[in-house]
Order: sequence, then C-alpha cells, then structure tokens
Amino acid sequence: MIRVMIALCLFVITGVNGAVAEDITIAAASDLNFVFRELVTEYEKTTGDRVRLSLGSSGNFYAQIQNGAPFDLYFSADIAYPRKLEEAGLTVPGSLYPYAIGRIVLWAGKDSRLDLSKGLDVLLEPTIKKIAIANPKHAPYGRAAVAAMEHAQVYDRVKDKLVLGENISQAAQFIESGAADVGIIALSLALAPPMQAAGHYWEIPADAYPPIEQGAVILKSAKNQERAKAFLSFVQGAEGQAMMKRYGFTIPGGAKP
Repeated sequence: MIRVMIALCLFVITGVNGAVAEDITIAAASDLNFVFRELVTEYEKTTGDRVRLSLGSSGNFYAQIQNGAPFDLYFSADIAYPRKLEEAGLTVPGSLYPYAIGRIVLWAGKDSRLDLSKGLDVLLEPTIKKIAIANPKHAPYGRAAVAAMEHAQVYDRVKDKLVLGENISQAAQFIESGAADVGIIALSLALAPPMQAAGHYWEIPADAYPPIEQGAVILKSAKNQERAKAFLSFVQGAEGQAMMKRYGFTIPGGAKP
C-alpha cells in the first residue's frame, strides 16, 4: 500500500462537483508527496478549484518546463531551479517564493535491526548491502545525502552500495520494499503516518549538509495566473504553513510570494 502511495508520480484531484475540467496544473518535488495531498484537498474544499498535481524530481521538472511543459506552478526542492527559470524570463515577475527548508533522515523499515542512533556510521555495518538515496544528478535530496555522508566521512566506503531513486519518493520505496536495507530520505516523508507505521528514522544534523532551500514560482505560460496566485497564497497562509511545519519543513522567515 505504501509503495503504491509514494511511487505515484501523477494523480488528479477533481473538484467537489466531480467536474473533469482542470483549473491548476502543479509540478512539485516528491518530498511534498504527503503534505501536498492534504494541502490540495483542503484547498479544493475551500475554493472549489480543481488541481492536477504531478510529483517528481525537481531537476527533471526544470528540464520539462524549459521544453514547454504545460504547468502553472512549479514547487522545486532546490530554489536554484526556479531562479534559473526566472532569469530566463519564463516566470511571472515577482512570483518566486522560498516556501521551505527541507531536512533529511536516515530511514529503515520496521523489521530492520539496524541501530539508527549510531548515525551515519551505521552505514558501515557489513550486513548492509544496498543504501537508497535520490539521484544526486537531478534531485536536491540526493545531493544533500551525498554531502551528509561526505561530512561523516563514510561516503567513499559506501558509495558502491548506493542505489539511486529517480526522486526521493522512489528512494523511500526501495527501502520499504526491501530492495535496499536503509537509506536517506526526506523528513517530510518519514513523518507521514504510513511511513511512521512502516519504519523508523534518525534525523541527520542540519549542519552536516547544505540547507535544502526550496522555492516555488508561477510560470509565465500559466493558463490561469490568478488561480495559480491563489494557490500560492494558500500555501503561504496560516493553514498551509501549519501543514508544512507538521511535516518537518522549516519556513523561511519573512518569505513573501
């Protein structure tokens, strides 16, 4: 069940009246999987608007948007990507919003006997054959995982055991399915009720890797910029901020869309 939930890269939530028409299309980093399911549902109840949400790696979405992918909003796990789109003139001026700072954790399934309280040194255990992380080439959480392992001076000793997920949700799926023994995933996924029931985690100290600064932007090609602005405002509002904090995100102080 959990594998199905976190492996989905695309799902559609229709409005309260069951209409098929879509109002907003959103590309979002997969660390937002669980929190955005809640947030989108609440937004639709409140506004009656409909949302189509695609979840995946920030880097892949960046490339797709450059090639004309029809998204209205882009929520990246690396603020550098929306900044580049802004520099290229592909965004609505002034819409760039630093919405969160992400965190990473060491996560293992509930049947694992690994003592995660040992921190990243546990990755040196000889019983570990596979370690899952997101692909650092296009996933910010993968780059943070590599940085944390380098900081702990274990990366060179375990790099041959790494299995790379297309995004952070797929990395979590590898661990939950048993394809990997342990891995480094987003705190926002580890805090989701299904993931808490399926395993346990140890939070990696924030000073062990560069801050995962996440940013959102409205795309100039958006079919309905006003509705896109409304959704971004909902994320920034009290209800949206409370949901983000509940899933372990730090909210940048004074951030405004």
